[in-house]
Amino acid sequence: MKYAIIGSALAGNKGAAAMLESAVQQLSERDADARVTLLSMYPRSDAAQNEYSNLTVLDASPLRLGVLINSAALAYRLLPPARAAIAARVPEVAALASADVLLDQGGITFVDGRGKFLIYNVASVLPALFVGTPVVKCAQALGPFKTFLNSTAAKAILPRMAAIVSRGAVSQEHLEGLGLKNTTAGADLAFTLDVTERDIAAARSAVDVTFFDGNDVIGISPSAVLRKSAEAKGGNYVAEVQRMVDYFTGVLGKKVFLVAHSARANTDKAHNNDLPLCREIYAGVERKDMVLFPDAELSSQSLRYLIGRCDLFVASRFHAMVSSLAMQVPTLVIGWSHKYREVLDMFGLAQWAMGHDVYTDDAFQAKFAELAATKTDVRATLAEAFPRVRATALEQVDVILRVASGARKA
Repeated sequence: MKYAIIGSALAGNKGAAAMLESAVQQLSERDADARVTLLSMYPRSDAAQNEYSNLTVLDASPLRLGVLINSAALAYRLLPPARAAIAARVPEVAALASADVLLDQGGITFVDGRGKFLIYNVASVLPALFVGTPVVKCAQALGPFKTFLNSTAAKAILPRMAAIVSRGAVSQEHLEGLGLKNTTAGADLAFTLDVTERDIAAARSAVDVTFFDGNDVIGISPSAVLRKSAEAKGGNYVAEVQRMVDYFTGVLGKKVFLVAHSARANTDKAHNNDLPLCREIYAGVERKDMVLFPDAELSSQSLRYLIGRCDLFVASRFHAMVSSLAMQVPTLVIGWSHKYREVLDMFGLAQWAMGHDVYTDDAFQAKFAELAATKTDVRATLAEAFPRVRATALEQVDVILRVASGARKA
């Protein structure tokens, strides 16, 4: 079967890469003839990083998606005699029209307070609806839907999805509040990401892994998104994380793995890119000899392996948290959305989520000390819960295959 994917990428946010690669891996395992087309916001970078023989990368950069692809898809719907010409001129529309299903892998969509992303949330799925291809929204955070604009858009678009997989109980509750009947409770597909010996070898060639000898390293994944939010309120996020690192290295005497889980190596732009942030943090820490910071764009699999070498982890990037939980590393999350807590809830570990709005150095240090003191029990809880969470994540593959198998073109 043919699958189209939008909302994820190989380049930039390695959480998006983990979702994309998990989909390619799992669909290819279940469907030997699987052919996947990625409608990419970073077409050049994604094409350069693509190592999957059955994955084709096409250009769905934001302006092209919003203007050309949406317009051409609408014309495809309204002008049947012109369909062959449109498909020839706009290959992304041709790919959507021939696909059995579109997978929307936007990690968080139709959420109050994220109005500037709402246009992209709608534009990502409209072309498929125009050409008659069913859409499955893969596991993601959705809602709440209390603001007029977001509620209106959600009520117009979400009922038209062939299936929606929520990424936790809070999102599922928001969806049920809209009266939707096309929803399934699930878990992030990135929990199924396979890490191979080749991925481990790549990580070892990129990083001196002897740094992790002794099993006493604390990992930290800062977030450019959180930085923007903190600075909008007058905070100094860089200094905050620097104090965190210095507390670990100076007071606790621990080594620190500083990881940019969202990285674009060839740009200083902050969107989907924590490398510039991590460079600033690293430049101001007191004990650089005790901090490992790979100033590079590593694959999602390599990052998962390296995160798994940590003894404890502090996550502000969502999929860095997913990787640490998948690798059964006790994790303290400092987040900005319900999307963090609802995933921790699947493991029975919601108490290890701290909203950045209540963050102070003292509160953080007290909470981290509590995690460190109970890490053996937390690790046991993770080990017990992970197979169930992974199985829940895999259930959406059944949803995707069911929708794709039943697809009928208008």
